[in-house]
Amino acid sequence: MAKDKNYSIFISIDDKLGAERSLRKFKRLCEAFGVVREYRKRKEFKKPSIRRIEKLEAAEKRRNKSASKMRRTSKI
Repeated sequence: MAKDKNYSIFISIDDKLGAERSLRKFKRLCEAFGVVREYRKRKEFKKPSIRRIEKLEAAEKRRNKSASKMRRTSKI
């Protein structure tokens, strides 16, 4: 059975920091805990075969991008 990840992100708003800085801090913490990433992942169901294809395409794209950067820097 999969273990649930229960995160509690708590930010106190005080007069010293202000609401805007506290909101930015909250957004950073949400990003660090992966809340948005998890939400997007669960938003719609994808078959495992589709996920695997997308993963392979992303890896190919990263390889092409790094190869392109290496070609540009090696000419100098």
